[in-house]
Amino acid sequence: MTNVSLIARRNAISTLGELRDAGYQSRPIKEELRDNLIDALQRGDKIFHGVIGFEHTVIPDIERALLSRHNMILLGLRGQAKTRLARLMVNLLDEFIPVVEGSEINDDPFQPLSRFARIRIEERGDDTPIVWIHRSQRYVEKLATPDVTVADLIGDVDPIKAANLKLPYSDERVIHFGLVPRAHRAIFVINELPDLQARIQVALFNILQEGDIQIRGFNMRFPLDIQFVFTANPEDYTNRGSIVTPLKDRIDSQILTHYPRSLEIAQQITAQEARIKPEQEGRVRSNIVARELIEHIAFAARNSEYVDEKSGVSARLTISAYENLISAAERRCLLHGGEQTQLRIADFWGVVSAITGKIELVYEGEQEGPAKVAHILIGKAIRALFPMYFPDPAKLKRESSNNPYREIIAWFQQEHTLDLPNDAPQEDYRRALVAVSGLQSLVAKFAETDDEDARLFLMEFVLHGLAEYSMLSKHLLDDGGLQFGDLLRSMFSYDESEGSQEEEDGDEDDDDYR
Repeated sequence: MTNVSLIARRNAISTLGELRDAGYQSRPIKEELRDNLIDALQRGDKIFHGVIGFEHTVIPDIERALLSRHNMILLGLRGQAKTRLARLMVNLLDEFIPVVEGSEINDDPFQPLSRFARIRIEERGDDTPIVWIHRSQRYVEKLATPDVTVADLIGDVDPIKAANLKLPYSDERVIHFGLVPRAHRAIFVINELPDLQARIQVALFNILQEGDIQIRGFNMRFPLDIQFVFTANPEDYTNRGSIVTPLKDRIDSQILTHYPRSLEIAQQITAQEARIKPEQEGRVRSNIVARELIEHIAFAARNSEYVDEKSGVSARLTISAYENLISAAERRCLLHGGEQTQLRIADFWGVVSAITGKIELVYEGEQEGPAKVAHILIGKAIRALFPMYFPDPAKLKRESSNNPYREIIAWFQQEHTLDLPNDAPQEDYRRALVAVSGLQSLVAKFAETDDEDARLFLMEFVLHGLAEYSMLSKHLLDDGGLQFGDLLRSMFSYDESEGSQEEEDGDEDDDDYR
């Protein structure tokens, strides 16, 4: 009888003798993972559900490591699904395995390690009770921090246990096992490995190489059966610590993770992970341009001179930003008593708080300030996305008769300005955009749509795009929102005395972005 069919009738098997009669065969965890992976690959099953963009890079590397029965380290910047990948490996374990009842370290009934399990089997023989544990109980995860001790990971003498049992400290029964022995026959994950102190890392040497542990002065050899998975950020090697060389040498496979390499993959990740309630989806209508713009913010951040690229820009930035974007539009809708609304470019000012907490700034970025850098990133995202929907302003001559933006620019040159408050009612928003000569016809020409809300979004998008290409001016309004105007007139009307005062107060960049 195979282990699979035996597990199906596990409720009928409760003793060691019944387990032996049923023909159960124990397997080391690495063999278990390998065999189950082979079966999954042959069936064409998807193992790492919910992980997008690693199908041809990271996941094949993990599968090769598991087939090789390797301990592994996932190396990559923050927000690259390292922990999620480790947790999903649990799906490759057998659904249930038998252990000696009462064992602290998941003792195999056929190969007991602990003194407790050995004595119980000697005393009760085939009547030794067993229990079945689910694969979800065979996963142990520890975040490495500088205060982690050897006792936490490996174990130590428990004086209370020694006193209660009236045993000397030299007796194995007074040992309190740490996380690693308790992960026997399980997957053990240590996140942020370099944060472990060097002396703690040294304690892992024997476990990785020989599979045994040492606790204080005890002469013990526990051939632990563990699949180790470590995670680390490359920058941790220099910023907060390092992986000692002998430990690094004992980790069989090093697997590099990465950020999404295309806009489409990034959008899929955000759509999957963003927590948008059904009522929000019903109240706020999104569109493809807004979703692409969110992703371009992250791409802009990863290439920005203000952001520390070595620290990385997590995928959580776009997830949080998209949630905030929907909430900004929802709030506006609720303020005006509406039942439904469409996203606006103005709603992107609501994602600033999601950006500032997700980026590490270099010195120049600190000088600018996190909020200013967030606005700059939004602007760069608009500039990058704009030529994908409308003619590239950088390739057009400003005064050429073939310039499709000429009529719009001319309208602003006639001393017109356009105020767009962030929370303007829908009718005020529509009236302001329609008033700009040439704006509506431009959108109708290059972005055909019968949806009025989508047209208004694109009309606003055009104004922001022209401002990013220095064809219009753009200033923040005191009560929240933006004012668009003629670029040259804005430059000549600049009040030098006020500008000097603003520079003295350090607020100039917060009041004037273009």
